[in-house]
Amino acid sequence: MDRNTFTGLFLIMIIIAGSVWLMKPSDAEIAKEKALQHQDSLKKAGIKPNPATAKLDTTVKTAAPAFDSAALKTPFGSTLAGTQKLVTLENKNLRVKLSNRGGRIYSVELKNFKTHDNKPLVLFEGDKNKFGFTFAAGVASVNTNDRYFTPSAENLTVTGKDSSTISMRLSYSATQYIDYIYSLKGEGYKVGFTIKSTGLESVVANQGSITLNWETSPKKLEKSITLDREYTMIQYYDTNEDFDYIGDTKDNTKEIADKKMQWVSFKQHFFSSLLLSKDGFSKSSLSVSTDTSNHTDIKQLKANLTLARSADGTYPLDFYFSPNRYKILAAEGHGFEKQINLGWGPLKYINRFAVLPVFDFLTKFNWNYGLIILALTVILKLVLSPLTYKSYLSMAKMRVLKPEMDEIKAKVGEDNPTLLQQEYLKLYKKAGVNPLGGCLPLVLQMPIVIAFFRFFPGLFELRGQSFLWMNDLSTYDSFINFGFTIPFLGDHLSLMCLLMTISTLIYTYFNNQISGVTGQMKYIGYITPIIFLGALNGYPSGLNYYYFLANMFTFLQQYIIKLMVDDKKIHAQIQENKKKPEDKKKKSGFGAKMEEMMRVQQQAKVAAPKKGK
Repeated sequence: MDRNTFTGLFLIMIIIAGSVWLMKPSDAEIAKEKALQHQDSLKKAGIKPNPATAKLDTTVKTAAPAFDSAALKTPFGSTLAGTQKLVTLENKNLRVKLSNRGGRIYSVELKNFKTHDNKPLVLFEGDKNKFGFTFAAGVASVNTNDRYFTPSAENLTVTGKDSSTISMRLSYSATQYIDYIYSLKGEGYKVGFTIKSTGLESVVANQGSITLNWETSPKKLEKSITLDREYTMIQYYDTNEDFDYIGDTKDNTKEIADKKMQWVSFKQHFFSSLLLSKDGFSKSSLSVSTDTSNHTDIKQLKANLTLARSADGTYPLDFYFSPNRYKILAAEGHGFEKQINLGWGPLKYINRFAVLPVFDFLTKFNWNYGLIILALTVILKLVLSPLTYKSYLSMAKMRVLKPEMDEIKAKVGEDNPTLLQQEYLKLYKKAGVNPLGGCLPLVLQMPIVIAFFRFFPGLFELRGQSFLWMNDLSTYDSFINFGFTIPFLGDHLSLMCLLMTISTLIYTYFNNQISGVTGQMKYIGYITPIIFLGALNGYPSGLNYYYFLANMFTFLQQYIIKLMVDDKKIHAQIQENKKKPEDKKKKSGFGAKMEEMMRVQQQAKVAAPKKGK
């Protein structure tokens, strides 16, 4: 890469980044576009929006809707009137509030956890959250979300191994009704939920299946709303054990009719609300949207799920409101642990079968998690030390060959790069040096480095754990709060990210000294750490802490290896290799192909002027 190429690529990168930032739509423009999309969808459905109510209403309405006396005479008409009351179902882990309006779960609190600002951890709360279904009863259309149920009991607290239930009843008559039955054991994160219809065969048609409408707006629980939104999505797992998700990076809608969903999860960064049907949902319609002007709710998650009636005339389901901790989810079964993103392809297996077991082993010592990350880094560096040694040794050989390469360059000239590379390859072959020897060990280490990039941000164990000045290793440490947003950097500066960047720049400097690289390539390595400063400034301090430690231990390894490697001995060995007969030297298949390719290119270049004549 010459100076002009490097300068051009660098300017293009700046132009693209600047264009993305300058041309991004404002919050008002995004809201306007969503409103237009909503109106278009209404038109396609043949619905004319009321101009007075077309504007999005974000207020929570607690007053009962108005209805006339004729509505009271329709089937289930008496359930239109009522006052909202909450019933609490509680165990060691959960505090679940049920609302008689809709008979649904009104809020869920995980009792053993707190938000980033030490408040009760409530996954969702309020009337914006819905759960129910619509059915036809005579000429009336009944939506259970709008109806008032009758609870079977007041507040219940379950302890030990006991199990208690509360039912919410939607009555048509004394012998005809729909029950929502909630059950809870003394501990755990499972809330049993069963829908049961009694005596309504002549009132409600088509009871063979129902379509549940489940909507929620997860609340902001962590320090970084950006990471919260990045990790909040809808995940689903079908009866064929295939896992997928939508809405992680952008708003999305998906219709699924060819597969049965076993469970659907409204997943947040460290916690999830999951709905399980052992018989499966025959149809699913999923939707994720983001209101960026809302700074308390992360996203808006919706799922319409079609459920078949079981043999005993019920619709059995289970809710799970749990932390996204691998051990807890794996113990529940049903593939719940797939909610945790351990990376793609080989990265997933590295994290699952290597990193996680080592991390779990280290946690048994009850050390501070900062020390556990330190120990994990030491173990990783020791395992990779043979590759680090080979990389250093290869770069040292290239450095020793540098004077001879400069002589070849002066002799051949820079105007014939094909011939120059051909001569370099001859020199490498004679000296017994692999020019890629310094790169390959680093390439082999890259999957592990990337695996940790996925491992630490989603690691529940780091949540709320402090170390040194870092109050929470699962989020960024805001060493400096700007009070305003700086493009590329954000509204703060993370000290650990800054230290990681400085250590990477120093590492790049010493690495250039070892390899003897010159020219424009000498400066390319300094660009990546600067990019990482902006990219990782909002990422967990635990991740930046690991990268910082990795750099420090690499310095130490290289210092020790430097004491073991003598440039004079390397030079002498290279000279001995040159004296060996050609047929006794190791021939690399890759090197032979490269040499043949260079030879063909050189012949073509020499023959080109003659062909023109």
